[in-house]
Amino acid sequence: MARIAVIGAGMGAMATAARLAVAGHRVTVYERAATYGGSLGRYERDGFAFDTGPGLLDLPAVYRDLFVKTGKRSLEDCVDLVQVDPAVRHLLADGTDVTLPGASRGGVAAVLDQAFGAGAGARWSAVMGRAREAWDRTRRPLLEEPLWPNWEVLGREPYPYTRGSGLLRRRPPTLAEVARRELGGSLARLLEAPALERGLDPALTPASAAVLPYMEHTFGSWYVRGGMRALATAVHERCRERKVEFVLGAEVREILVRDGRAAGLLLADGTEVAADTVVCGAAPGRLVESALPGGRWPEGTVAPHEGVAGRFTVFLALRGARPEGTVHRTVVHSPDASGEAAAGFAGEHAGPPTVTVLRPDDPATVPDAGHEAVTLSAVCAPQGVLDWSDRDLVARYRERLLDAASRAVPDLRERLLWHEVRTPADIEAATGAEGGVVPAPALAGSAATFLHPSNSSPLPGLYLAGGWSHPGGGLPHAGMTGALVTGLIVEGPDFRGSQ
Repeated sequence: MARIAVIGAGMGAMATAARLAVAGHRVTVYERAATYGGSLGRYERDGFAFDTGPGLLDLPAVYRDLFVKTGKRSLEDCVDLVQVDPAVRHLLADGTDVTLPGASRGGVAAVLDQAFGAGAGARWSAVMGRAREAWDRTRRPLLEEPLWPNWEVLGREPYPYTRGSGLLRRRPPTLAEVARRELGGSLARLLEAPALERGLDPALTPASAAVLPYMEHTFGSWYVRGGMRALATAVHERCRERKVEFVLGAEVREILVRDGRAAGLLLADGTEVAADTVVCGAAPGRLVESALPGGRWPEGTVAPHEGVAGRFTVFLALRGARPEGTVHRTVVHSPDASGEAAAGFAGEHAGPPTVTVLRPDDPATVPDAGHEAVTLSAVCAPQGVLDWSDRDLVARYRERLLDAASRAVPDLRERLLWHEVRTPADIEAATGAEGGVVPAPALAGSAATFLHPSNSSPLPGLYLAGGWSHPGGGLPHAGMTGALVTGLIVEGPDFRGSQ
């Protein structure tokens, strides 16, 4: 039985801890914050409750597998997981209002034909068919297997070239080019939106990002009643059932190295913790880099890269009941979709950003049936690129999000009781992620620049879990690191992935 120290109590770190404990190891988690869950937090006030991180779950099979492999009670026995249907409502800048059904390819095609004209559904279905090809080619190497030693081959674009599309053979297309040439007009925005929501610029993102809307349409989006924080609580409880120990309020200052391998942790209070293996579930940054041989990532490895964007969130407490038939998730599109990401990720948005509006039908999030809890969010430049301690800047962004959300909630300002804002600076303070950036999922293509560091680090005995390592950000991707890291530790470097 090995002593394993896990840095951080985010979802990927806890998924790893639970699996390692089941494998017979003695696991202790050290978390700098006062609670578990990482970005999957909760804000409560006056009977209202809001998720401070992801508001929906894609690919729930990842967490179903976690609960099957770590105990007798299934995921559905531990949380009330419900599929969101309709899946999403899009309010486009040209006035188009289209609501897509969940996990119904034929239903989506029919809706798109009605909204965008005959043939729109067929064009969308053709793109999703090609996205499925990209998904089939990349699912295992990007989700279910450790990062390949010859990871450079993942730089090849898996999205298939189509004859007559006008895409140039001299280089693989970006997602924006696919959207424009294969869909066209306002319909193109529907393909780009899932990437933008994850902090990716469609104009720079490889066409393989078409797998993101494919995942949503194929596997659905899911919500946990009581708020997504309940998922973090369920994973934490599973860890405790498996005898994982949690030390909260324990910031790790250094990863100790003895005889050329990770040997424990030095905490901020001066305490040294001995360990046979260390798993870093937090953003690696200088903490990991300083422990590596030579104090840097060696050539030939995928080094950490900064997340491309932060996230600006506004929690709204509204008087009045949630209207019957309200869609859970609405995307209010920017009038300048083509220039939004290029400008907004590098500085202040010049105009209204694309805003996601979440309106859960969940009595646990409100004081009574006469109120509604609404969450607004938009991607933005991280702390450091912009100074999110500037109150005027925060106020400008808040008003832009409120203006955009008023299209989805027409009487929003009249119903508003109070609001609460979360900026990238707040995310940085809560999670320790430099700049408050949010990691994006790993993608194939673009010369492998959208990959994340391997789960096995260049330092023997040190492993990486969570959204900052392979296969990247997002709840399902972070959860998958639990299976990957555990396989590498238990089975060794010959581990070839989950089955």
